[in-house]
Amino acid sequence: MIRVLLADDQSLVRAGFRALLDAQPDIEVAGEASDGEEAVRLVRALRPGVVLMDIRMPVLDGLAATRRVTGDADLGEVKVVMLTTFELDEYVFEAIRSGASGFLVKDTEPEELLRAVRAVVEGDALLSPGVTRRLIAEFAARSKEPAAAGGLAALTEREREVMALVGIGLSNEEIARRLVVSPLTAKTHVSRTMVKLGARDRAQLVVLAYETGLVRPGWLG
Repeated sequence: MIRVLLADDQSLVRAGFRALLDAQPDIEVAGEASDGEEAVRLVRALRPGVVLMDIRMPVLDGLAATRRVTGDADLGEVKVVMLTTFELDEYVFEAIRSGASGFLVKDTEPEELLRAVRAVVEGDALLSPGVTRRLIAEFAARSKEPAAAGGLAALTEREREVMALVGIGLSNEEIARRLVVSPLTAKTHVSRTMVKLGARDRAQLVVLAYETGLVRPGWLG
């Protein structure tokens, strides 16, 4: 059972998400928070698998709350998905750097929300490919001069190749087709790469791909 914490200052938004999530046989809403402080407290008390965290909340905003959650070693299994009104919110990029596993727009289709919750628990995707590519494109446009790629020394040539494909927004299935391997093999390469680099999830792997210069702006296909 996937346990989800809803953190949003709008009760109507929380109610809509709760109705959708609780109707699923494999998902349950563990709790609700109306501000960032309450969200952090409930995450520590309830240990949900996923937190749907609004970026703009009173008392403590979602970005600061995310930093507290992802910075706590005892909460390493908790995945944070940021909620935003706009697809490219100025805070989303900092949220990804802070450890958030991805983001969703609040008016996303119900099927997309459910798919995202399940995917982020598996660590198997950075939410929807379309949103992922927009995120990556914007991240690339804002990225600074890449750091030295010495941190990638532990990777094999194939793992670097896979990481680059993750960096341009490809799913495991798309990577498998590109490299002519099975989806399971592609997933294994991605998982090993994350372990070697200490990446919390696929979102951070994308950030590392840009920050090390493995992927450069303009490589999107």
